[in-house]
Amino acid sequence: MIERYTLPEMGNLWTETYKLQTWLQVEIAVCEAQAELGYIPSQAVEEIKAKANFDPKRVLEIEAEVRHDMIAFLTNVNEYVGDAGRYIHLGLTSSDVLDTALGLQLVASLDVLSPHLENLIQAIRQKAREHRNTVMIGRSHGIHAEPMTFGFKLAGWLAEVLRHQERLKILRETIAVGKISGAVGTYANIEPRVEAIACEKLGLKADTASTQVISRDRHADYVQQLALIAASIERFAVEIRNLQKTDVLEVEEFFAKGQKGSSAMPHKRNPIRSERLTGMARLVRSHAGAALENVALWHERDISHSSVERVIFPDACILTHFMLVEITELVKNLLVYPENMARNLNCYGGVVFSQKVLLALIDKGLNREEAYAIVQKSAHAAWNQPEGNFHDLISQDPGVTQKLSPAEIATCFDPQQHLRHLEQVYQRLDI
Repeated sequence: MIERYTLPEMGNLWTETYKLQTWLQVEIAVCEAQAELGYIPSQAVEEIKAKANFDPKRVLEIEAEVRHDMIAFLTNVNEYVGDAGRYIHLGLTSSDVLDTALGLQLVASLDVLSPHLENLIQAIRQKAREHRNTVMIGRSHGIHAEPMTFGFKLAGWLAEVLRHQERLKILRETIAVGKISGAVGTYANIEPRVEAIACEKLGLKADTASTQVISRDRHADYVQQLALIAASIERFAVEIRNLQKTDVLEVEEFFAKGQKGSSAMPHKRNPIRSERLTGMARLVRSHAGAALENVALWHERDISHSSVERVIFPDACILTHFMLVEITELVKNLLVYPENMARNLNCYGGVVFSQKVLLALIDKGLNREEAYAIVQKSAHAAWNQPEGNFHDLISQDPGVTQKLSPAEIATCFDPQQHLRHLEQVYQRLDI
């Protein structure tokens, strides 16, 4: 049974309250750093830490008047802190807090995504083990090609998701940066030592060289990595959709008791989860384009990126989170039909074994052109014919029987000939 899915983890990271909490976290870390270096009284910092708070509704109320979110936030915090509040935001510009806090949100979001990516890895790995020897037809251009196993198909998915896992580890290092360097990033009113101490307290690294903002190539990288994950999930979902077609029906999404597929047609069992994932991938991918456009800001900063990021970061993170949970449940509960796979593999009398016959004839001394013409003649005679049988036609062709014995012909139609090296791939992936 597939459980209904909610978004408590990721959704909470992108609420207004959580955002303001990260702003306050940054402000306090800077105050602590200033105190450690003797620039502000330690007693004042303790008072700030004890009293500092905010009310999201009050912040919005102030913002409606001052038209500046950071000023509204600081005004509200100072209503709680009192006189010691004069040490808050000392020497800072708004982007010091905004960008450093955003780094905290993005790192926290990756920390939510990573375990779900691991869950997907384990689900695919387990399904690949189960179907290690489940023979099916491989397809290219949507057309039957040569035998493979369903487990081998899943091995390809596993390798792809493992690459995403490595990318996320690198991405966490890339995005876990802050900047406390003031207007245009020159440290005119604050020391680099403050930045270093504050960032360390927050679990971040100081940006190598910031302008008034952290350069948006980091953020574009972030969204592109999420878009890549979404693209892989879409690839898996599209494959499931194709394999669930009525005339293929090699796999099928789990269909729950009481579930209905159509308001008009009671027989329908539609791949709705895979279709939903395909649509969501389009959204995440579109955000990658917007993130790339955010890289080119005017001079040391403008705020053209800000309105975009208020949409793309929560949306991309929440969508990717949802997609990972959905595809994991889909893989775990996927219905697999080996009998249908065998039926599809052997249609038209095993015409998909044509290359094995071709190679066997070449091995017996025919040149490639001769062998190809002989095999293609029987293959095309069998292809898409109600009674077409490639095996029988080949077995009756003098050009074949003069070169190959019945046993040698039978060997060409043994799917195990195509699978003998797949174990190496399984060993590489530790399946």
